[in-house]
Amino acid sequence: MGWGNHKPAERRFPAAKQSRFSGVQFSKSKGRPEAQVTTVQPFQIRGRFFTALALRIAGAPDEAFFAALDTQLQQTPRFFAEAPLVIDLDQVKGTLRGDELVHIVHKLRSRKLSVFGFQHGSKEQASAAGSVGLIELFGGREAPARAAARKESAPAAPATEAPAPENKLITTPVRSGQTVFADRGDLVVVGPVGSGAELVAAGNIHVYGTLRGRALAGVNGDESARIFCQSLDADLLAISGLYRTNESLDASVRKQSVQVFLQGEDLRIEPLGNPQTRDRSAQ
Repeated sequence: MGWGNHKPAERRFPAAKQSRFSGVQFSKSKGRPEAQVTTVQPFQIRGRFFTALALRIAGAPDEAFFAALDTQLQQTPRFFAEAPLVIDLDQVKGTLRGDELVHIVHKLRSRKLSVFGFQHGSKEQASAAGSVGLIELFGGREAPARAAARKESAPAAPATEAPAPENKLITTPVRSGQTVFADRGDLVVVGPVGSGAELVAAGNIHVYGTLRGRALAGVNGDESARIFCQSLDADLLAISGLYRTNESLDASVRKQSVQVFLQGEDLRIEPLGNPQTRDRSAQ
């Protein structure tokens, strides 16, 4: 499984359409002003950033498939709680029948998993997915390919000047249900982060308080991003798509001041001020 994300592209109505009242116009006919009907814009359209789990199907939906899924759900129940789920059909695009996909969706929903979309499906699979209310999603990002595995076959595009980073500072507690997103820099929170809250940043995440909820750093592929906090009690930690859940945290790092970083293919958790003490559960 991997985390997908969608970068927000905020769209707003022109100023004239955003104003709540259109104003009153007057006509000079018969020497008396005539007021037109006042209109109120009843909605706004804005882009939003959401994080979703991607379930990559790699085989037939047999008993072994669901047994493995149930084992995963038992090991990390908080990881899946109320998390939107997308089915990735890339590896079974030509082999998984439409009725089998419908069967998978029903089984996932019977396990209280919030399945809402799919990716990389065939025409038959797309039709079957639509019959059970799934929408097709395009794009998204997961753990990026490592530099050693990348092969550039096309000529490099002309270099463009990168936009200046824009760090975000939050000086109030981040409560359950809130999502804070720093899409072009680091995210700094001076205060606690509640269970059920979500921190997302293109760069590093700093929490000067207790970190509960979810923290996702380097979401645009920055493998050098880190997460720092004064007291660790997070439901989920992720850097550049690689994640750890609360159930896999070692007792030596719970309630401690730590830093979280990538080391090769491992997500490491290390107590601050004691570099010799490592989270052995990452090994």
